[in-house]
Amino acid sequence: MPPPYISPGTQYAKEVTKVAEDISKKDVVIIGCESHSSSAFQALSSYVDSYIRDNNVADITTKYSIVPEIVMKRIAHAYQRESYEVLIFVKGNCIGSDGDFKKFNDSGLFLKALEPKEYDIIVIGGGSGGLAASKEAAACGKKVAVLDFVKPSPIGTTWGLGGTCVNVGCIPKKLMHQSALLGHSINDARRFGWSVPKDGISLDWIKMKDAIQDHIAGLNWNYKVQLREKNVKYINGYGEVTGPFEVTATDKKKKKTVLRADKILVSVGLRPKYPDIEGAKEYGITSDDLFSLPYNPGKTLCIGASYVSLECAGFIKGIGNEVDVMVRSILLRGFDQDMAERIRKQMIDEGVKFISAVPTKVEEIKPRDDDFPGLYKVYGVGVKEDGSKEEFVGEYNTVLFAIGREAKTFDIGIKNQNVLMSDNGKIVGLNGGEQSVTMPYIYAIGDVLQGCPELTPVAIHAGRCLMRKLFNGTLETTDYNKIPTTVFTPLEYGCCGLAEEDAIKKYGKDNINVYHNVFTPLEYTVPEKREIKHCYLKLICLKNEHDRVVGFHILSPNAGEITQGFAIALKLNGRKEDFDNLIGIHPTVAESFTTLTILKKEGSDELKQSGC
Repeated sequence: MPPPYISPGTQYAKEVTKVAEDISKKDVVIIGCESHSSSAFQALSSYVDSYIRDNNVADITTKYSIVPEIVMKRIAHAYQRESYEVLIFVKGNCIGSDGDFKKFNDSGLFLKALEPKEYDIIVIGGGSGGLAASKEAAACGKKVAVLDFVKPSPIGTTWGLGGTCVNVGCIPKKLMHQSALLGHSINDARRFGWSVPKDGISLDWIKMKDAIQDHIAGLNWNYKVQLREKNVKYINGYGEVTGPFEVTATDKKKKKTVLRADKILVSVGLRPKYPDIEGAKEYGITSDDLFSLPYNPGKTLCIGASYVSLECAGFIKGIGNEVDVMVRSILLRGFDQDMAERIRKQMIDEGVKFISAVPTKVEEIKPRDDDFPGLYKVYGVGVKEDGSKEEFVGEYNTVLFAIGREAKTFDIGIKNQNVLMSDNGKIVGLNGGEQSVTMPYIYAIGDVLQGCPELTPVAIHAGRCLMRKLFNGTLETTDYNKIPTTVFTPLEYGCCGLAEEDAIKKYGKDNINVYHNVFTPLEYTVPEKREIKHCYLKLICLKNEHDRVVGFHILSPNAGEITQGFAIALKLNGRKEDFDNLIGIHPTVAESFTTLTILKKEGSDELKQSGC
């Protein structure tokens, strides 16, 4: 639900600003709603005053206010609360209603919360979200410590400050994707008049890998410099919550340092899963290892139907290796399945082979070393169309597992502090927000937060937004809907909003219009690229809201750049007519969204390729 609207400059708006500032600056703030009985407000205020006095707690600032209902609703919305009668904040943490405060106090946490501490916030995890939050909190004038420690992968891979995206995710993935695209472009150059060696081109894996790792090392260094410049305490130690408001950091020499803060932010991200089969950890690798391998991976089996699996398969094939992808069932679960099937067909045209099976064992034939990949035999079981089982055996130089990622939160002590987590280790936020539903001084952002899209920009935005709310008196919250993303397969897939099947499930098939078409990028025409027949786009629209666009999908070169620009239209509830009235830039791929007229109907899916 959106927050109640309050016109800027009005008395209500001024009251909201004043209350928000008090929450971020005072030690204890109690607000009551003037349209409700004041008994709860008065009782809570009196109790807090008596408690502070009786326990001789010094230098505590308080603020108690009765506010109009619309002001209370605006504050409650910003802190994901539903109770409007009375709310109490301690050191900027929203404890909740008088009933919530009683539980907080009965557990001894109120007195501990009032005790002075070395830091305003401790951030566990130095990835994109954690670093963004740390720097934002410091910019608000707060004392901040950030802890980061990378446990080596099963084959010993580790990396520097910056988290998954920078070291073993988005950055090296996109650069290797670009390397593969450049190889194709060099071959295409012949048709544009360039002289290319007749004996073909080849990739030097070591040169590519070293160049990418050098870039990453520069980023690692810059992050440390930025933290130092912003007076953020950086500790290269493994963080564990060892008590209320307490974190213990253990460095690589097993030295322990105990830190205390008013708030603790968990932003530890996820790590790749391994299947529970013989030889998986001994002989397989994951995306944690791929980008720093000291050798070309050679013939590769990518196991998994995730976007990580398909992206890795795409660029490994693109740089000249044989690649198979082993999948149990559907590709890209959670994405639009029409688009997923189009990606599968395009990758098959690229020479990637898809195997429908589940791995059961990995055996070593020849061990890997620092110069060459090993050789491994992979066993699996598939199911034929008639339902009978089919044995699979194949030999590969590299076996890459990309079957999903998991949280490692069970190892950082938060469960012992009564932090509610899902079965897969993700922290459950209060009403979809970042604050723990059970422990008000603990927060989570990024992949480790239950229900949060597992995307780097989401973690960064949420981290900054949360810090501004907690420390600077703003009431902005992160909207986790209509977030654009891109799968960097050889032909990129960009999307924003709902998948077609999800839109039908949510709104009903009869209330959905799907406008779609195929198209030909101009730059593909001269070299007559195979990808031409796979370029496709569609808009999913809601009929009873004048064709409001609820889903945006495109399979094309540079889909990420296109999707980023159009995402604002969905964020602003744009309609199909807004796309129709937009004047395109010619000749571009993106202009195809301004000329969509074909409605998708059952039994009439044939589309004709068109271009400039």
